[in-house]
Amino acid sequence: MRPRLLPLAILAMGGLAAVKAESLLSGRISAPPAPALVATARAQAQAPQREAPAEAAIRATRAVAAPAATLPAPEDPTGAAERAVLEQLRARRAELDVREGALAAREQMLAAAEARLARRAEELEALRARLAAIEARRGEREEQGWRGLVRVYEQMRPREAAAILESLEMEVLLELVDRMGERRAAPILAAMRPERAREVTTELARHRARRPGEG
Repeated sequence: MRPRLLPLAILAMGGLAAVKAESLLSGRISAPPAPALVATARAQAQAPQREAPAEAAIRATRAVAAPAATLPAPEDPTGAAERAVLEQLRARRAELDVREGALAAREQMLAAAEARLARRAEELEALRARLAAIEARRGEREEQGWRGLVRVYEQMRPREAAAILESLEMEVLLELVDRMGERRAAPILAAMRPERAREVTTELARHRARRPGEG
């Protein structure tokens, strides 16, 4: 058995050596020479260095332009002052509009109140006129009544009239005697008792003094 294995091992080793030699030979033929590899490596190393300045310039331009684009424009102080003045004017105008509306409403209320007062005054004046007319008619009727009584006493004999008038209350007596003519009243007063006649004369003078328009 051992004599057979030995030749096989020798053959295997020889095959491996042949394969290795063939691979070495093929590698030498296909690989570029060392100087070419060095030049290629240098070119690849220098290529980024040539492109770096351009890319740096672009990046610097972008860095300078970006803040300029993002920074807000400086505010004009004159424009800000004008806007503030306009805002104040608008607020003042709104306040004036509110006051004007309140004044207009107040004027309308005053006008309505004046109209009501004017109507009330007219109503009161009409009522006063009616009352005055009623009072005048009443006074006329009353005066007619007194005049009728006066005519009755004037047609009587002085002594008979004096006897009746002496028994009347002083207020009624004065109203009758005051409406009598002097020629009719004198004989009646002369027929009264002296004390009563004197008293009637004194009160009649006071009565006429208190009368409106006399005295």
